[in-house]
Amino acid sequence: MAAKKKAGRKTRPAATARKIARLWLMLPPRLITKPVVWELSQKFPVITNVRQASVTDEIGLVCLELDGLANDVKKAVNWLERKGVNVEPIEINVIES
Repeated sequence: MAAKKKAGRKTRPAATARKIARLWLMLPPRLITKPVVWELSQKFPVITNVRQASVTDEIGLVCLELDGLANDVKKAVNWLERKGVNVEPIEINVIES
C-alpha cells in the first residue's frame, strides 16, 4: 500500500515565495546619469517602486522597493551590487502564497 500524505498546509520552496524588499541604493557618480532602475526592471521579473530619491553631482540615494519571487529579488540585488551600487536593506518581507 502506498504511504498516505500528511494532510495540512502545503509549503512552497523559498525560491517561489514572494518577497518585498525595501532597500537604500547609493549610486556612485559614474552611475547617477544611468537608468539603473529601468535596466533592473528589464533584466529581472521584479516590480520596482521608487519610494524616495535624492540626487546630487556626488551621489544618488534611492529608496527602492522590489517585489517578486525571492530568488528573482536576490538576483536583482546581486546585479545592483555587481554594477557598483551600494545596497542596504531597510525591510524585507517574505510572503507565502
